[in-house]
Amino acid sequence: MRNNRFTHLLVLGVFALGIISACKKSSITPDEPVTPTTPSGTRTELTKDSIFLYGKELYYWNTSLPTYEAFNPRAFSSNEAELYAMTQYSSDPSTGKPYEYVSNSTEPKYSFFDYTAATSGKTGALKADVNGSANDYGFSVRYNTTEDLRVKYVYANSPAAQQGLTRGCRITSVNGRTNLSYSSSNIVDFLNSAIFGTNPSVTLAFNDLSGNPKTAVIISANYTVNPILYTNIYTVGAKKVGYIVFNSFTNNASAALNAAFSNFATQGVTELVVDLRYNGGGYVSTATQIINLAAPAAQTGNTMFTSYYNSYLQSITTAQRKASVLAHQPLLDDAGKLQTFTTGVNGKYATYADLNYSPTAADNIEKFAKSGSLALNRIYFLVTGSTASASELTINSLKPVMDVKLIGTTTYGKPVGFFPIRIDKVDMYIPEFETKNQNGVGGYYSGLTVDKESSEDLTKAFGDETETMLAYALAYAKTGTFVIPAAKTSSLSTSTVTTAAKLSTAEMKSADKRLDQNEFKGMVMTPRKRF
Repeated sequence: MRNNRFTHLLVLGVFALGIISACKKSSITPDEPVTPTTPSGTRTELTKDSIFLYGKELYYWNTSLPTYEAFNPRAFSSNEAELYAMTQYSSDPSTGKPYEYVSNSTEPKYSFFDYTAATSGKTGALKADVNGSANDYGFSVRYNTTEDLRVKYVYANSPAAQQGLTRGCRITSVNGRTNLSYSSSNIVDFLNSAIFGTNPSVTLAFNDLSGNPKTAVIISANYTVNPILYTNIYTVGAKKVGYIVFNSFTNNASAALNAAFSNFATQGVTELVVDLRYNGGGYVSTATQIINLAAPAAQTGNTMFTSYYNSYLQSITTAQRKASVLAHQPLLDDAGKLQTFTTGVNGKYATYADLNYSPTAADNIEKFAKSGSLALNRIYFLVTGSTASASELTINSLKPVMDVKLIGTTTYGKPVGFFPIRIDKVDMYIPEFETKNQNGVGGYYSGLTVDKESSEDLTKAFGDETETMLAYALAYAKTGTFVIPAAKTSSLSTSTVTTAAKLSTAEMKSADKRLDQNEFKGMVMTPRKRF
């Protein structure tokens, strides 16, 4: 979806204002493009109009938005300022604040723009997190204590992996800077520029998990992202417990997921630990695959989840949709290609105008379709405040149908999803639908709460049985409680750096948000009319 496969000029909504849309044909657009009247205004002004007018029709909380005249989109200094303002009209009754409110931030919680590198030189927010390929260093960092910066994950075959970096390595120097204390001046800005910016290389000094000092120059390069960071099977009493670390719901994970779950089934796994602690989401299609791999076979044919759109989209007829802005947004598949159907708008391709937005329509009801032979008695999810969207959808969909345990800290809270809206040189992502499970449960805007509160231990590798969060899951598998035997307790959360203070929950959330700001949190739906 991020490959510039459909290049669209400014598209303005056809609402009460009667503004007419304009579009530009690209190499893959249909043979019969719309030829409309061009509206007045500069390119920048028309973009700002489009942002608001698309929101007025598609935004999940569109009824909270004022009129075009009252909002005056052209008055905003930037697209980002306009988007933030547009997302702050809604109100969550449980908090009294907007659904997209974030304390001490001028960015909305869910909505964002994705600028394509080819047209603007900016890095797309969907980068490696969901599209299965990347051009960067291939690792991320997190503070374990105020004085202890650790590698939180490394993608296999990435430049960082090739230089020996692994989860748990303690970073002691970045580009010669040795004062990496969380309280030091401009540290977050420095790290974001050095590690997550567009620099061609970064020089690190670090201690590996055994405490051995090392140095490396990591050069940014292209690599394929495998979101499965680790798998293992543990023998716990008479049980076989599987473990999988899944870092993002990418569109290239299908074969690897099938292989991993097939191995779990072959080895007799009856309980599974799914580590989603850093998984901010991705494609709904990948989430449904995991759900079907884990779900009981008896659920096949039952509702997995239902997607709900705003009341305006639900109420308009097919003819009305085909006269709206929806007709100017083509349906793309997970690879960013046009979905072609003989019953499309002009007989050659499908647009959002072809979809039925009623929650009772088959298009919006996902059904269980068990795949594989893995039969689970229980599933554990390891979660943090970085666990979002498609990850939460997976958990919420499985909760009504099997024994689910959550370990860690409250998740991010994103029961809404989006599909991209192309406006000139930018894709706009705004919440367009909410999902609810087969019991009608959704609305977890403040996050999913856990069964066992637990911090993580960044000094341990993935799969280490003494890593705190995993240890609680294995303890429950053995005893049915989260009580860890005394003999093991002393080995939990033991760090080589013991003199520094742990970050508070609020500080950790702030640090996670500020570090690696392009890290994706979202649920991308690829709409498909079921012709």
